Amino acid sequence: MKAAAVTSAGALLIPSLASGAVKKKTASNRHAIHLKDESVILFQGDSVTDANRDRKIGEPNNPLAIGNGYALFATGHMLDKFAERKLNIYNRGLSGNRVFELRERWDEDCIALKPDVVSILVGVNDYAYTLDNGYKGTLEKFVTDYRELLYYTKQKLPNVQLIICEPYTLKRGSHIKPGRWYPMFDEYRKATKQLAGEFKAFYVPFQTMYDKAIKKAPDRYWSVDGIHPELPGAKLMANGWLKKTGLNKKVKKKKENDSNS
Repeated sequence: MKAAAVTSAGALLIPSLASGAVKKKTASNRHAIHLKDESVILFQGDSVTDANRDRKIGEPNNPLAIGNGYALFATGHMLDKFAERKLNIYNRGLSGNRVFELRERWDEDCIALKPDVVSILVGVNDYAYTLDNGYKGTLEKFVTDYRELLYYTKQKLPNVQLIICEPYTLKRGSHIKPGRWYPMFDEYRKATKQLAGEFKAFYVPFQTMYDKAIKKAPDRYWSVDGIHPELPGAKLMANGWLKKTGLNKKVKKKKENDSNS
């Protein structure tokens, strides 16, 4: 049954992707996220992004409001490296969220902030809840909901720069039973990569990063439960996020008045 589901679900993305396959400019072809003065950057997703943030604080750049996860490390780097840009960085990740729950609060927690950059990490709960919480969601629903969310975002914010992060697990985590999670969860990960291509978004392959990391230190060093990162895991994710978006280094400004210099 799982094999059949994987095969049929894999075809879900083909029709919408085929039309843009030839001339598509994907994240891998782009240099870096473009930041302007007072750019608004928004981190969105589930508990990994939430990371125990103080939800009562609505202002940007507040460490309590950013949480104690990868978004905090990434935010600290950007506020330091691009200090002259006066960036406004928010975290609106919410523990337990699935894609359709992001959509339910999207107008308030995304569109209203008028972000120039939106980074999304979601997908673990969309699958995990089918195992233990009686959720009847499917891979097809995940893909459809995610595509509609991205389409709506681009409708409301035509110039927004999207970052899609790969959902991941460490297979020896206390929350993960490989026989139940795999190979089906791999299809959720693959779907996010294809959607990133479809919407010309930057793609952050967190699973690949962790697969390399466990060669240096065991799974529990990075995440005890296999989902929520420990301190080194959060730093690993932030480093990878910054690298894949080109924000790990400062981009030189073009000279505007070369003729007068």
